[in-house]
Amino acid sequence: MRPLTDQFKPADYPALLVGLQQPDDAAVYQLNPQQAIIATTDFFPPVVDDPYWFGAIAAANALSDVYAMGGEALFAINLAAFPENLDTAILTDILRGGADKVREAGAVIAGGHTITDKEPKYGLSVTGLIAPDRIITKGGAQSGDVLILTKPLGVGVITTALKRGVADPADVQSAIGSMVTLNRAASQAAQAVGVHAMTDITGYSLLGHAHEMAHLSHAHFAFTFEALPWLPGARHYADEGTFPGGAARNMDYFGQWVTFDDPHERVDAAARLLCFDPETSGGLLIAVAEAKADELLTALHERGAQGWAIGRVYEGAGQLKIIC
Repeated sequence: MRPLTDQFKPADYPALLVGLQQPDDAAVYQLNPQQAIIATTDFFPPVVDDPYWFGAIAAANALSDVYAMGGEALFAINLAAFPENLDTAILTDILRGGADKVREAGAVIAGGHTITDKEPKYGLSVTGLIAPDRIITKGGAQSGDVLILTKPLGVGVITTALKRGVADPADVQSAIGSMVTLNRAASQAAQAVGVHAMTDITGYSLLGHAHEMAHLSHAHFAFTFEALPWLPGARHYADEGTFPGGAARNMDYFGQWVTFDDPHERVDAAARLLCFDPETSGGLLIAVAEAKADELLTALHERGAQGWAIGRVYEGAGQLKIIC
């Protein structure tokens, strides 16, 4: 966005509440005192073999940015790329998976656009709705807050193991189940309790997105390694070195803000790299006042969502510490 700020000065667009100043998960534009629209888009190549589940995963991932802002989805537009030499029935299954997930979100698909490409790609452009005074951004975490994560980690190593033909089918199914789970219930719980900041965990990994959140909040985040939840098989594939290329790239860039407090050297190099594993359709990372942390965990569970307290917020400037 930085090259565009000279062309679109925030002061000239006061109704654009989120989008031109601090980066966030989606743009938010105020329509009137009671309503604002949320706009976001995301698409990517297949992460699993089954076209239906790929469509459902991609849709859940695109919808997640609306939930990360605390909103609800209204409608979506399909975005697809498809090779000419593949059976169009595959594309039908991809779109069907996406449609089922959008319907589950209480929204509707209102058209789309498809192009020819060498590799299949699919996602959505999503429009949502929120009250202007209910927006939850990345930058509101406060010292003393508890950090809560709503999905287990490790999608990247599991889908990489699948691509290499070494994944246990049960581990793949667990990962798919996590990826197709909407963040809607978790977002509704956060709204009901009242939280300070929120983002969703996707390709930049837990630590990458946590750094963004900490930096924008002018805070320091400390995570307890033993408290981090992992999908079945994730630690095994990490030990086997089955990492996607994005994990190393995440570590190379975001590692400058990360310190592992591990005086007894209990966490090896593979486990550290796993903290930088790129997620697809991951959970929400939520900063909530300590006095409301248990209330939020209860609200999550009552709505059928998961939740783990994994860290704390302190005064600082975007640094992350992993306590091992």
